[in-house]
Amino acid sequence: MMTRSELTALIRRKKSFLCVGLDPDMERIPDCIRKKSDDPLFDFNRRIIDSTIGKAVAFKPNLAFYEMHGSKGWESLEKTIEYIAGHQAGPVFTIADAKRADIGNSSTAYARTFLESMPFDAVTVSPYMGHDSLRPFLSYPGKWGVILALTSNSGAADFQVLSAGGDEAVATDYPNAGKKLYEVVMNKCLDWGSPENMMFVVGATKAAMLGSIRQMVPDHFFLIPGVGAQGGDLEAIASVAMNKDVGILVNSSRGILYASSGEDFDQKAGEEAAELQKIMEVLLQRFPSNK
Repeated sequence: MMTRSELTALIRRKKSFLCVGLDPDMERIPDCIRKKSDDPLFDFNRRIIDSTIGKAVAFKPNLAFYEMHGSKGWESLEKTIEYIAGHQAGPVFTIADAKRADIGNSSTAYARTFLESMPFDAVTVSPYMGHDSLRPFLSYPGKWGVILALTSNSGAADFQVLSAGGDEAVATDYPNAGKKLYEVVMNKCLDWGSPENMMFVVGATKAAMLGSIRQMVPDHFFLIPGVGAQGGDLEAIASVAMNKDVGILVNSSRGILYASSGEDFDQKAGEEAAELQKIMEVLLQRFPSNK
């Protein structure tokens, strides 16, 4: 487990708020691993971890890339998270990008899977089934629920930014009239958790909205995907989203994992991580008023 104060101290020590997404696409794993390894997912991850852990404060495996391979993929995930947990360069923060939530007993089982059976510090969860679906993920001291709020994909516009007020006749008596759906969701979630156990996913491609979101949620950490392949602007994000405890983890997946398709893939991944860390170090110095 990793508390808020421990996570903040790790960010300060490494001068980095980089999260590396461990999303191993079998079709993009270099031949030197894919054709020669008995467990290409794990061996690819292991070399990525070794080359980036000095610059990253967090790792985030997306479960889709493991579950698609059945029991062997799940075994690769278990080996990956155990490898991170025992790494001599650790500790680092770990997030199961699982996007889970269900009725109470099912959510309890999901929470036990990722926060007990597997040594993750956090798990991404969907809030749209309400408080009872999230409560199990927020009941572990030193562990975190990461709430989907405003995501980086283009389909976020389908629902997340719709007005929550309904038609004009209803809106006059509706307390959330004029608010976007993601704003209502985030405000309601504040009743269920605290800055010590709850983060919000806010996409880097929504940088223009991050300032107002930070004003609405001043103390919580944000997990910010979408930097790199999806085009998020790191400086624009940091300038409006950091708070006194830094308060952001910025994720990069494809831009690091597939910086090279050759045998030097891990070296190039490390170079990409180092480049992002250098930018982050400058940004941590540039925005002292946010600290």
